[in-house]
Amino acid sequence: MRTSMTVVGVGLATLVGLTACGGGDGGVDVSDAIPQLSAAQPGTLGACAALAGTFSAPDTTIDTAADVAAGVLSVAGSPVAAHCLVRGRMHSRTGTAGQTYAIGFEMRLPQAWNGRFYYQGNGGLDGAVVTATGAGTGGGPLTNPLLQGFAVISSDAGHASAQSATFGFDPQARLDYGYQAAQKLTPMAKALIKSTYGRGPDRSYFGGCSNGGRHTLVATARLAAEYDGFLAGAPGYNLPKAAVSQIWGAQQYAKAATPGAMTTAPPSAGGGPIPDLSTAFTAPERTMVANRILARCDALDLAADGIVSDSAQCQAVFSLNDDVPTCSGSRDGTCLTALQKQVIGDIFAGARTSTGAAIYSAFPFDPGLAGNDWAGWEFVRSQVLDPVAVGTVFSAPPVPPVDALTASIDALAASITATDSTFTVSAMDFMTPPDPSNLSTLKRRGAKVMIWHGVSDAVFSHDDSVTWYKNLAAANGGDASNFARLYGVPGMNHCGNGPSTDQFDMLSALVQWVEQGRAPDSVIASARGPGNAGGVNPEVPSTWSAARTRPLCPYPKVARYTGTGSVESAANFACQ
Repeated sequence: MRTSMTVVGVGLATLVGLTACGGGDGGVDVSDAIPQLSAAQPGTLGACAALAGTFSAPDTTIDTAADVAAGVLSVAGSPVAAHCLVRGRMHSRTGTAGQTYAIGFEMRLPQAWNGRFYYQGNGGLDGAVVTATGAGTGGGPLTNPLLQGFAVISSDAGHASAQSATFGFDPQARLDYGYQAAQKLTPMAKALIKSTYGRGPDRSYFGGCSNGGRHTLVATARLAAEYDGFLAGAPGYNLPKAAVSQIWGAQQYAKAATPGAMTTAPPSAGGGPIPDLSTAFTAPERTMVANRILARCDALDLAADGIVSDSAQCQAVFSLNDDVPTCSGSRDGTCLTALQKQVIGDIFAGARTSTGAAIYSAFPFDPGLAGNDWAGWEFVRSQVLDPVAVGTVFSAPPVPPVDALTASIDALAASITATDSTFTVSAMDFMTPPDPSNLSTLKRRGAKVMIWHGVSDAVFSHDDSVTWYKNLAAANGGDASNFARLYGVPGMNHCGNGPSTDQFDMLSALVQWVEQGRAPDSVIASARGPGNAGGVNPEVPSTWSAARTRPLCPYPKVARYTGTGSVESAANFACQ
């Protein structure tokens, strides 16, 4: 029998969760002991402006260092305290075709420091030094790491925005984007903190959403000794596969789209005319399917409240063929044609090669498919963003952006694992965590991992995160919950929005777990209806309370209604 006990006075840390050896001899397997890390202690900022001339680190140039007054930045109406802003570059070089590359960064160092460091993983193809406030903390955040007193770093991951469509032609720029920028920035950032506060960070955290979530999961393997807590939102840890999957999906939608129908991609997605794939699955049709999912699955959590909390059971009972009417005449938004059902069913089942080999994960049916962000990824970005990523960054050798609707899927699926004499590391090697189920180094240090993922994420499947967690649990005797937890957010699209309670503070929960041993058995999330201080989610249904709350539960638990009290309050739901 496996038992749990607490041992006091082992080294500098308290060892918790020790596992007794089998065989009945009562011995303790210390290899499975997880240390309890101590809490960070506050510190005070030293001179700021002088850093530009005094701080020195290998291959690092500090361009500017300046004080920022309290209130210049704010979060949900709360002013960020005074801090030091440092901007600089690492590893400046001349790369392919004579282009200049560097790892650009900024750090924000609070005057009143909480003793913690936060590495901010940014999204998309990177290329911009986003304001270093912290990222990956939920939709419409009411707080962030900088507001809480963390020292925060943000970077462009080794290339400028003007190079976002060309950096893939430079082998080193690919590696920096994939993982090496974080490896190079981390020791420099800790040295800068030590130079500024007189000591390094007591505790270090790494977080982000989307590609930032990917950065985070890669860091769990490659930087396990450097960080104590990892907060990954919608982690595209199989990003090259997901990008090929998106292109494959665009080709499927084209089969049911109106021939010749065109639309214009928004500037954020590249702009320009593109085929209107939304005609394959229109907004009224998506709303109709969402309502059919609710009709079949809403009450599985014992409350008919517009949220499908029990997604796993929903996939077992909902049938696109049986639960959605088949059109007997013209399409009017109340039915789907047989062709539409075939196309949509194939897409949700997951992309495949011409021989039937799986390329990427399946996607769960969830009411959030009616969301605008869901549509943006399915119909627009699949044509204008993923072709750039797959062709220019993930293929070996790189090629110009592929044509989403005519490209050979088999060739693209092969290209993301290919290498050549110049590009000696494949995209699946430089973009993904090596051996993602082996987090033994992290676990043995006492570090913790929290992942949150929208169940209706259209680009990085929630099912893929579930697969990651199941594999991690299997590698840890069937249970990884003593150091890693996954939280699905029903209805939420990619990193936010959708009909969901998408506003939450997982960072504070992670800090409490890492530094106090308080495991997050649930995290309270809120809807962002009218008047929300962090920003309104326009897709919160008008029938919900503007401030509805729900517990987000660690997989595989589900938030179930207890049978009494308002369905608008998390207090009346339990993780079971």
